[in-house]
Amino acid sequence: MEKIYLYHTNDLHSHLENWPRIKQFLQKQQKLHHESGEDSFLFDIGDFIDRWHPYTEATMGIGNIALLNECRYTAVTIGNNEGVNLPHDDLDKLYEHADFDVLVANFFNKDGSYPDWVKPYKIYQTPTGTKIGVLGLTAMFAQLYDQLGWKLTEPIEELKQWVKQLNQESDLVILLSHLGLRDDERIAAEFPEIDVILGAHTHHVLETGEMVGDTLIGAAGKYGYYVGQVILEINDQRTISSKSALLFNVNDLPPVKNEEREIQLFFDKGKELLSQTITTLQRTLVADPFKETDLAMLLCRAVKEWCQADCAMINAGLLLGPLAGDVTKYDLLTICPHPINPCVVELTGEELIAVIEESMDETLHHRHIKGLGFRGDKLGIFVYDGVEFVEGRVLIGGRELAPEKTYTLALPDMFTFGHFFKRVILQKAKNYFLPEFMRDLLKWKLQSMS
Repeated sequence: MEKIYLYHTNDLHSHLENWPRIKQFLQKQQKLHHESGEDSFLFDIGDFIDRWHPYTEATMGIGNIALLNECRYTAVTIGNNEGVNLPHDDLDKLYEHADFDVLVANFFNKDGSYPDWVKPYKIYQTPTGTKIGVLGLTAMFAQLYDQLGWKLTEPIEELKQWVKQLNQESDLVILLSHLGLRDDERIAAEFPEIDVILGAHTHHVLETGEMVGDTLIGAAGKYGYYVGQVILEINDQRTISSKSALLFNVNDLPPVKNEEREIQLFFDKGKELLSQTITTLQRTLVADPFKETDLAMLLCRAVKEWCQADCAMINAGLLLGPLAGDVTKYDLLTICPHPINPCVVELTGEELIAVIEESMDETLHHRHIKGLGFRGDKLGIFVYDGVEFVEGRVLIGGRELAPEKTYTLALPDMFTFGHFFKRVILQKAKNYFLPEFMRDLLKWKLQSMS
């Protein structure tokens, strides 16, 4: 009976405070398996990087790849944080020095070819000759990838094209899926030839895995809170006799010598690399999620001007702190860490006034938001540029709003993904401005003023 051990991480999102224990655990397990003559493979299922962390921001993710190399990962797939939160050229060179395979079957250059650093799948062979076919898929943000100069295809359709071939060439089939639990369950039901799905994207925690038919789904939550393990027992016919999944809670793993210092070094190195002064302020710009501050208005004005829209609105909770004196790239990252881009939607005057009215709902202002790129706490009040309220009337660009007229509204893209405004915005065509984040627009505005 051959035993194969699969280890997996997902959605670490640059939470490097958990990395020292993860690294120590993985390296120890690899050493134990090697000494016992057992086969082990290590996979990351995407969103390993996240540009909120100064080390990731300063190195545009390349520093994170060095961490994966240290642990001798077998292969990874990309998540949306790698795929749409890096400019084209930065993603194209991200894996230049990777010692592992990057597997993404539905990710292409604009001409339909795979980039040099991407494979749709790879077949790994154990010393006893068991062939393990591993394929990767990433979440379907086709419009955003297109604007960044990439082409993304529908993942399930791409899977259909590869899985039969992979099944013929392999004894076992493993899917690295940055699609989310619902899609993983659907795939397990529709493609029983897939033996194991290692999942991500929706941050689901499957402590002992989930069986759908004969397919085992494993997932390890988010932020490096867990490391996943799957054990496969293979019989003489090279078929699976048993499969099991387990999560290791990182808090229960042995501490690492000087781990606090190692964690702090990641921050300090990033801060040093981002220490360039971009402007000097003569007065402090304060931030308050529940007040219309000059800083919030400055960012809102920057969004409107950058997008050349009729009007703009942002939530004040995007800004997590003040700016004062010499302002560095690190300062902007600290107060605006979100991987959120500006976006423009076209609305009729009637639709625009409905969105504005909804944005004034105090219960919305106090909502705690997780996900959608938001790295703060509460949404905060909304501030506007190009919108005036005069004696019960709404003016856009100084003219009274006309219900039938079409207006362009610039706003953070998170409001086009979440259910904030009775789906009005979700149903509209959108123009996303990539790769600039909100902090890039703030930097641009501050420098243009100075």
